[in-house]
Amino acid sequence: MRTLPQDLPQDLPDDLPKDLPDDLPEDLAFAPAVTLLDRLARRAVTARALLELHLARIARFPQINAVIFTDLDAARARADAADAALARGERWGPLHGLPMTVKETNNVAGWPTTYGDPALAAHVPARSAVVVDRLLAAGAIIFGKTNVPINALDWQSYNALHGTTRNPWDLARTPGGSSGGATAALAAGLVPLELGSDAGGSIRLPAHFCGVFGHKPTPGIVPNLGNERPGSRLDNDLVVSGPLARSVADLVLALDVIAGPAGPDAAAWRLQLPPPRATGLRGLRVALISDSPVAEVDHRYRDAILDLGRRLRAEGAAVVAEALPFDDHERHHATYLQLLRGAASGRLPQAAFDDAVRRSAVADADASPYVSRTFSAYAQRHRDWIAASEIRAELKRAWSAFFTRFDVVIAPAGVGPAFPIDERRPREERTLAVNGHRIDYNDQLFWAGLATLASLPATAAPIGRIDGLPVGVQIIGPYLEDRTTLAIAAELERLNPFVPPQDLT
Repeated sequence: MRTLPQDLPQDLPDDLPKDLPDDLPEDLAFAPAVTLLDRLARRAVTARALLELHLARIARFPQINAVIFTDLDAARARADAADAALARGERWGPLHGLPMTVKETNNVAGWPTTYGDPALAAHVPARSAVVVDRLLAAGAIIFGKTNVPINALDWQSYNALHGTTRNPWDLARTPGGSSGGATAALAAGLVPLELGSDAGGSIRLPAHFCGVFGHKPTPGIVPNLGNERPGSRLDNDLVVSGPLARSVADLVLALDVIAGPAGPDAAAWRLQLPPPRATGLRGLRVALISDSPVAEVDHRYRDAILDLGRRLRAEGAAVVAEALPFDDHERHHATYLQLLRGAASGRLPQAAFDDAVRRSAVADADASPYVSRTFSAYAQRHRDWIAASEIRAELKRAWSAFFTRFDVVIAPAGVGPAFPIDERRPREERTLAVNGHRIDYNDQLFWAGLATLASLPATAAPIGRIDGLPVGVQIIGPYLEDRTTLAIAAELERLNPFVPPQDLT
């Protein structure tokens, strides 16, 4: 293991097991969830033993700092109850006995939901989110929560409450964010399944950085009910909850558990996603995107994506390079930022909103385009919001027509592999080294917006490694055709299955 940094919190629960269960091989911690569930169903392993295996690994690798809250007494009691139920021939659901965690921003009754913000340190919701209730009803043993950046607004996962989460592939680098604790825990074999969320790439980028799989669903198919921020009841359709895992089969299983209408919607409609357009690569129509003038991609990462295109052609896919339903990348990105950042305006303290109004009215030659657009988005008039929404509606129609000619788009998930942790500066002031020069850290949002702005599903899948670090792509599909992106991710998994970091096996 690499040298342990000295600034990591060491506040793990005292009752974590000190040793691995004697009767379980440690490599079981890297098995897909579906494999573990099969063993549980056959009673080849107990839910309690699986739970203790993962808890022991959390204790063994505190330097990763991915799991930042646990409720071990309740988890152990539930695991024992799951084992007793199986012994009686009872099965609670498709996740019966599986230990797992959820991203910190998910509400679990009686557990803190802080968003990594000291101002919310005492916030303990009385009720769980619908997605959490569905995981529990399916039989999962949810034993804790994983780390996020403050307010889930960064691609690094650190905050004053829970410290810094580090990438299992290189402790000096970020695992991504905002679902960074989730992907770090999966890659390190600390959990077999996770629940994340995504508006600005928060599932896709961490999956890419940590070499795991993630799915950003079509907005609306997974309910946000019960997961609203404190004091807010508005549903932001840019934000979705979705699963993260080490295999596509796990993503499919988890999505089937959490998807479907909730609340008043459940009285009138049912979810029936269309079958995948293809279950193999032969004849698949792929638009392969490898770069953008708005978000320059590291040449080694771009080469890996282009090499993937060659492999897909060799498998019989029809691959067209750099095809998109729009030409103006700058306009697309500006519209996405206007809506993404504008949606947060109502949560700003009055003083911060007043400052945004003042700064948006005065040209600042020293401000980056991202900073200027953020203040303009916070302070925009309703007329501006409607104009941006019209552009979005136009774009959705363009994508719909585009997908009559293509089945999926395969695109970068970010601008390069996981980058070194930088906690010295706020995100607005950060830059990244790409192709020998510095670019704005926030340019990465372009790749998140590619699927988010048009309400499209996207599945993240690994495609290889650069200098020992994993890299992946996002597979974007037509509206409501989540099963297509998942099916193609399974084909990429066949070419590039999950590989655990060598230092943690």
